[in-house]
Amino acid sequence: MSVNGDKIRQRYDRLAPWFDCLEGFLEGLVFRRLRKKLWAMAEGQHILEVGVGTGKNFSFYPAQARMTAIDFSPKMLEQAQKKRERKQLEVHLDLIDVQSLCYADNSFDTVVASFVFCSVPQPRKGLKEIYRVLKPGGQLLLLEHVLSSNKFMAAVMNVLNPLIVRLVGANINRQTVKNVQACPFRSIFIDPVSSDMIKLIRAVK
Repeated sequence: MSVNGDKIRQRYDRLAPWFDCLEGFLEGLVFRRLRKKLWAMAEGQHILEVGVGTGKNFSFYPAQARMTAIDFSPKMLEQAQKKRERKQLEVHLDLIDVQSLCYADNSFDTVVASFVFCSVPQPRKGLKEIYRVLKPGGQLLLLEHVLSSNKFMAAVMNVLNPLIVRLVGANINRQTVKNVQACPFRSIFIDPVSSDMIKLIRAVK
């Protein structure tokens, strides 16, 4: 379902104060463990987090890296700023859309995004922007929910998707692996323990 960026931004702005509570159960049960695994692969001196949201990944940031984090929702970024202050964390926060990154080519060693590309209006445009700002040999690390490979489940997800987009601005039927494969990364790895609908992806420039 195609929804413009302004409408998606408004939905995330609306949910920002309650976002952590809304996802609290799944965060504790599944997501936190996967985030930890994702960030354990991050390497390099300068790392970019795309879609920082409320700062759920702050606890996993590498201690020695220079961190930059962005989000397109002002209200989500406000929550991240408050969390940064509470944690006394050194991270530069920017209000930026991944589809139009302002950074120079070959700027980052690693780019990380978790559950972000479900809500990017033009995901391939965002992925190509990430490719541009990655250094040669740099890596993109993604944790994303995707369309099920089970035909019945995929049909259900496709039916429900317009409602989910209207409620929270996220698509539940994205084919993110195919979108990454459409970009010029020289190698792409899918973690073998990834589930049918949640994928941990590593792509190297």
